[in-house]
Amino acid sequence: MIRTLLIVVHICLCIVLVIVVLLQKGKGADIGAVFGGTSQTLFGSTGASSFLQKVTAVVAAAFILTSLALSVLSYSKKTSIMENVKVPVTQTQQKAPKKSK
Repeated sequence: MIRTLLIVVHICLCIVLVIVVLLQKGKGADIGAVFGGTSQTLFGSTGASSFLQKVTAVVAAAFILTSLALSVLSYSKKTSIMENVKVPVTQTQQKAPKKSK
């Protein structure tokens, strides 16, 4: 139950993270940067961190936490996934009959 919930949350965080990263404006995306123009802003050339950058940081941290939680849950699993698999016995795997002396 908890594993399924974590997987659903993890997938949702992954989708949100991709969307938020794609919505952000890249560095030097201004036309002035192409021709060597400088920015005279108060916070430097990058400016203040935008809302999307803060959301990206929070979503990325949550994504990492769900990744770690899923790995801990999968590590604590004691059974093998191959436990109930029936393997057919081939002729080469059968024991040879004992020779009598």
